[in-house]
Amino acid sequence: MRISPEMTRAINEQISYEASSANAYIAIGSWCERTGYDGSAAFFFEQASEENQHMLRFIHYLNGAGAEAIVPAIDKPQNSFESLQSAFQFGLQGEQTVSKSIYELVDMAGKEKDYSTYSFLQWFVTEQIEEETLFQTILQKFDLLGGDKLAIYQIDQSLSSIRSQIMSKQAKQA
Repeated sequence: MRISPEMTRAINEQISYEASSANAYIAIGSWCERTGYDGSAAFFFEQASEENQHMLRFIHYLNGAGAEAIVPAIDKPQNSFESLQSAFQFGLQGEQTVSKSIYELVDMAGKEKDYSTYSFLQWFVTEQIEEETLFQTILQKFDLLGGDKLAIYQIDQSLSSIRSQIMSKQAKQA
């Protein structure tokens, strides 16, 4: 398997996005932990772990293709938020940015007739649908329950069950 220098460059940019996402989720998790949102902190730390795994998948793919995977330097992420809801909105925006980048890689692989990379990327397409759905579902809880302290506490406490419900529902649809 051989991939083009352009695809290698684009995947290395994606590695950078994944690393930045992991760092951003660690920063959000840290803010949640400092603020007393223990359920949200655990949620965001788990998200960071997933993003790190995504980065490693891309690194292993490039290495396996005989290309050079570049581990990026990372900018300091935002580490303070106006509210728990704004932290989740920030997370959704990050997932939407990553989705756009994945779709651009898929388009590029198709144009280059790089079927190995195209096939490899399909897992990420599905993953991004799940991630965006997860954040949208959580943000819907804020709309449904409101912004008072009890509602926010309930949302924070329910994050582990929301995550598992979304993931099991997505698995059944696949």
